[in-house]
Amino acid sequence: MALRLATKIEAILYLKGQPLSLAEIAEYAECDRNTAESGLIDLIDDYAHRDSALVVVETPIGYSLQLRADFQELVRTLIPVELGLGALRTLAAIALQSPISQTEVVNLRGSGAYQHIQELVELGFVRKHRQDDCRSSLLNVTTKFHQYFQLEQLPQQFNQGLEAKDS
Repeated sequence: MALRLATKIEAILYLKGQPLSLAEIAEYAECDRNTAESGLIDLIDDYAHRDSALVVVETPIGYSLQLRADFQELVRTLIPVELGLGALRTLAAIALQSPISQTEVVNLRGSGAYQHIQELVELGFVRKHRQDDCRSSLLNVTTKFHQYFQLEQLPQQFNQGLEAKDS
């Protein structure tokens, strides 16, 4: 039995745990962009017509599978996080430049970043990957980061803040 394309795209978005461009979705789904777009539209339509805690969200950098905004309070209740200011700043540096090498983060944030990175990995906000061609690990934010900090709302709020400053 062949997988329905929308179902395959759902699996891709779930497994990647970060926004993907239409081109990336097409590459992973092994189809052309138009076919991927059609499958993505089907998936978005599927979620619109079912009672699900998840939703496909379009962000400025691509599409991702995320928890509906209605459940954000539940996330905070079930996954309370206490991060110090230094760890939050380190997390912000990783999120803004993700993927970024651990060496670059330490250069930006200082040697205390090693401890911050370890804490962020343990809390599940950052994923650490060993690079084949380099001694430094590559750091990415995770699905938990996107869900906890409601990243899909960040770019719009950030831009509104900039517009207000320019006024």
